[in-house]
Amino acid sequence: MITLPKITRDQFAAEFEPAADYGFFGPGSVTWTVWGYPTSYILGFARAVTIEHLDPNLTAAVVQAGGVKYRPHTRYGRTLRYFGMVAFGATEPTARAADVLVKVHSKAIGTDPVTQHAYDANKPSSQLWIHMTAWHSILYCYEKFGPGRLSAEEEAQYWEECARAAELQTIDPDTVPRTREDVIKYFDDWRPHLCASEAARDMVDFILHLEVALPPDLAKWEKLAFLPLTRLLALGVVATYPQYMRDLFGISQSPVVDRLITPLMKNLHTVIDRSWTLKFWLMNLIAPQALPVAAPALLGIPAVNPITMTPREAQQKYGFDVPNDAHLGMRAKQRDRVFKKGLAPSDDGLLESEVHIGNLNPAERSA
Repeated sequence: MITLPKITRDQFAAEFEPAADYGFFGPGSVTWTVWGYPTSYILGFARAVTIEHLDPNLTAAVVQAGGVKYRPHTRYGRTLRYFGMVAFGATEPTARAADVLVKVHSKAIGTDPVTQHAYDANKPSSQLWIHMTAWHSILYCYEKFGPGRLSAEEEAQYWEECARAAELQTIDPDTVPRTREDVIKYFDDWRPHLCASEAARDMVDFILHLEVALPPDLAKWEKLAFLPLTRLLALGVVATYPQYMRDLFGISQSPVVDRLITPLMKNLHTVIDRSWTLKFWLMNLIAPQALPVAAPALLGIPAVNPITMTPREAQQKYGFDVPNDAHLGMRAKQRDRVFKKGLAPSDDGLLESEVHIGNLNPAERSA
């Protein structure tokens, strides 16, 4: 099992390189506060990636890719690393990773068996659904199981920062909700389009067995030791679902369990947040790819260049296209392969992504 010695914050800080700059938000941002709390990288993340499957297009893309089931630990770590880069990472590597991700998503195309319509992971509305489920879930779990509700000013800043982060995806930032009321309306407007197919329910059931995200090289007894904790965490995730989502997923959990699990999760995450050793040990266990990205921000290590910029400024500075306009030739070739020639999409961009968001091979764990 991966272990970290009990050491102080300053000793941890000596183990990590400072970031080149403060990225897109920086110290004092609400994003750093909310995304830096322990509820983000288990409960918030698990909530987001399960709710996402209510979009049949996303379920089709995930099932086609297959990575969640055959390499859940690296898929979890790669995704958390990318989210960590967006929240905490320096501007150039994050802008580059976002550009590569457009290439990766170019292969997530096909015909959704539920709607019989074409799906494309780079479609702006699909990207907005993923973006909003992530940012909303992270905040929801922070408020339910963490320090509590943000002030009105903090929440307004959080949603503005959410819109800023959307510039790293193929999303039109003007379509991003910027108030709690608009976020609620966004999810209400999506309800008629949501469904939970057999494939979606299967994926959600798989993900909610959170132990699948543990390193594959753990001994059997170690995995069994984690089982009570992962099952409790799963109850916490389900406690955040509104009733209509539970009905769609076919999940039943009593109000009594909801009430009991909430203080338990709050106390657990308070303990984790107060211990640098426990916080970093858990992050290194479940998402080692994300730790070097998040650690400098969490530890307050000054950046080499103490500046922030917007994603649009970074894209212009480093020579990347706006994501929705990026790699159009490659995306067209993928559509031609899939929809005209009946071939599987190529893996162009997938291996390239390893340099930026982590290894694909479950046996190769990043430090």
